[in-house]
Amino acid sequence: MLSNFAPLYKVFQMTTFIVALLCLIAGYFIYGAFVERVFGINASRATPCHTLSDGVDYVPMPTWKVFLIQFLNIAGTGPIFGAIQGILFGPAAYFWIVLGCIFGGAVHDFVSSMISLRRNGESLPEIVGDELGKEFRIIVRFLSMVLMILVGTVFATTPAGLLANLTPNWGFLGTAPFWTAVIFLYYMLATVLPINKLIGKIYPVFGLVLLIMAGAIVYGIFTSPGHLPEITGAFTNHHPANNIPLFPGLCITIACGAVSGFHATQSPMMARCIKNEKYARPVFYGSMIVEGVVALIWAAAAIKFADSLTSAGATPYEKLLNLMTGDGAHGVNPAIVVNQICDTWLGKVGALLAILGVVVAPITSGDTALRCARLIAADFMHFSQAETRHRLMISLPIFAIAIALMFIDFSILWRYFAWVNQTLATLTLWTITVYLEREKKPWIIGLIPALFMTMVCCSYILIAPEGFGATPTFAYTASGFVTLLCCSFFIRWHNKRIHPMPKSLDRMSIREHFHQYRHHRDN
Repeated sequence: MLSNFAPLYKVFQMTTFIVALLCLIAGYFIYGAFVERVFGINASRATPCHTLSDGVDYVPMPTWKVFLIQFLNIAGTGPIFGAIQGILFGPAAYFWIVLGCIFGGAVHDFVSSMISLRRNGESLPEIVGDELGKEFRIIVRFLSMVLMILVGTVFATTPAGLLANLTPNWGFLGTAPFWTAVIFLYYMLATVLPINKLIGKIYPVFGLVLLIMAGAIVYGIFTSPGHLPEITGAFTNHHPANNIPLFPGLCITIACGAVSGFHATQSPMMARCIKNEKYARPVFYGSMIVEGVVALIWAAAAIKFADSLTSAGATPYEKLLNLMTGDGAHGVNPAIVVNQICDTWLGKVGALLAILGVVVAPITSGDTALRCARLIAADFMHFSQAETRHRLMISLPIFAIAIALMFIDFSILWRYFAWVNQTLATLTLWTITVYLEREKKPWIIGLIPALFMTMVCCSYILIAPEGFGATPTFAYTASGFVTLLCCSFFIRWHNKRIHPMPKSLDRMSIREHFHQYRHHRDN
């Protein structure tokens, strides 16, 4: 008799996961619609793909295809690997994915994309410079180019190493250098060719594969052994290493799936291809919500799978960390978890999906990263990209730098990637806030996540071992002061704009009135 209720009992054992999943979906329909009204879309306004069509970067594309390309551009392995590492902090990861995605990441992606759309597909550094000033334009140009080339480089070498492990008996054709060369050759083609010739044809297929993979993992979550942690333990740091506090460690670890500055660098590509503003919420806000769903699924799958293991570890978090570190020779490797989950829960089909996930996903972020680097460089150089030779003139130096970086050990440099990514997100959120204020729209939807991310980035660089290694008390105090300073500066700027000082009250006018008064009195 009781066995009939076993499936229902399993559902009750994962209440937090189910509620979090429903909250993400509700967030799209409720808060997403609110943000859309705040910005104010105009379905009758011509989009850049029509007004500036060039057959290369400005190309009208079907909305479903734009959505899948946008999803793959911003996703890659981020919502998989980041979520697997983030769940080590405990069920607080559910909180961050849901709240960060709905109120931070999706707002960040949608509004920055709409600003780009209204400005003819302008790239992120130019948007930031228009709102925050030329100094920030230069900073974001530098950060964006570094981030794009870094992503393109590492996301060539990482899948190449994975492919080499899968083809050890192929001789030279099964080596990492060979696969790196193949992947980078594809990157070069994807960067230079018109967007609908290569990316537009293969991305929808890979996007569907990742979504099918996520759906299969959901099935595994509901049917496989193990327990999911509930929200009651969300305010405790469960990370076995415990070398950084829950805040801001969790917010830096899970970027894709919550808030990520990388997304705003990618969105202008699809802002140049979307056919109508009325599709912007499904494409930009919606793809971020879907990425949050993917992150939530993988966070839950990783910790439930770890709980079912009989390997060493007193808690599921210790088991998961031990599984990721393997022999300890190559640091933390979430790909091990992905492979084992898919192989155990889904069999041979799952193993194939795992290969596609950990190999294809980074490649589909690396190619668009280098393409985006070309667009950013072309925008600030005001260099037309309609002709192939012009695209090559911009791309060849980028390729040369990326190839040179492949010979450098990224073990130290890559630690700063997540912080640079979130710093870029913070600057984008401040840009959104200023833009909404100038447009006399409710800017509070940008200010709150901007303040939160300011606190995150400041406290992390102060606390982290690769930063200043300060105590949490000092880091929170100092970053809180910086956050309040930024807030007060913005409020003061806002008040000056809505209540400008009358000319009669400025210093020169007071002096002139005083002289006029004396002259009138004496006469």
